[in-house]
Amino acid sequence: MKLPRRQLLHLAAGAAALPALSQIARVQAYPSRPVRMIIGFPAGAGGDIVARLMGQWLSDRLGQPVIIENRPGAGASLGAESVVRAAPDGYTLLLCSSADAINATIYAKLKFNFVRDIAPVASIASGPLVLAVHPSFPAKSVAEFIAYAKANPGKVSFGSVGIGTVAHVAGELFKFMTGVNLVHVPYRGAAAALTDLLGGQVQATFSSVPPAIEHIRTGKLRALAVTSATRNEALPDLPTIGDFLPGYEATLISGLCAPRDTSTEIIGRLNRETTAALADAGIKAKLADLGNVPLAMTATDFGKLIADEMEKWAKVIRGANIKAQ
Repeated sequence: MKLPRRQLLHLAAGAAALPALSQIARVQAYPSRPVRMIIGFPAGAGGDIVARLMGQWLSDRLGQPVIIENRPGAGASLGAESVVRAAPDGYTLLLCSSADAINATIYAKLKFNFVRDIAPVASIASGPLVLAVHPSFPAKSVAEFIAYAKANPGKVSFGSVGIGTVAHVAGELFKFMTGVNLVHVPYRGAAAALTDLLGGQVQATFSSVPPAIEHIRTGKLRALAVTSATRNEALPDLPTIGDFLPGYEATLISGLCAPRDTSTEIIGRLNRETTAALADAGIKAKLADLGNVPLAMTATDFGKLIADEMEKWAKVIRGANIKAQ
């Protein structure tokens, strides 16, 4: 039977619309099962706390469990690679951070390209490091620290949580901008670095706020400044390093990413729910306890921020000839 031309056109249009309708149906049903959020750091780390905070919020808003999976190793790149290899269906997310921007340069043989293979979803927060010294150290300000280090080249050491970490490259940026000769001492984690600082084995550290703040409040460490562009609510009396060294800034940025080709509809849903969390008073207070401030952005703007961080730290890493070990 030969169908009239108009009926054929209607059938063809309907067939062409089926894939789009199917995609819409999948997005409307999302999520229909638990979502995994991968984090490249061990349980208890600052990023892990942020992941669990956001995971609970998203679980409540999405109506499905958000399961946190810790996959530490290779400066968080193992966790990122597992997300790159996952299906782009919104059921595997990455708690991405400044570490991923650094890894793109420091690890020469990564099996993926972070910018190419990851889709930015939503920024979450930014937080400073804090430059802290042992109480016996003679400097009581950043200016005095710089002056002492210049007068004693190679005799002042700073500990970090490992080679190529934000704490390490923040120190290298400080060295580059001041011309001081500091000795970097890498550790396997914040606890080990702070233990040696408290014991006087190293003189300084660029530490994230959560592990150091109680030592600062009790006087076991002397904080000189934060590394962010503005003062931090958790340590409101501290100046910024930029107050003494214009242009200096080093922050820990966190957000959500997904595999490349994840649909814009799913990314949009996740971005809206994450942005809603950052406006919630309870979430903001908990982030502030970690020394973090909410950082609400569109997925596109978050992608630009990641690219800017990669470019910034690539210059520092190459200039300091930092190699992953």
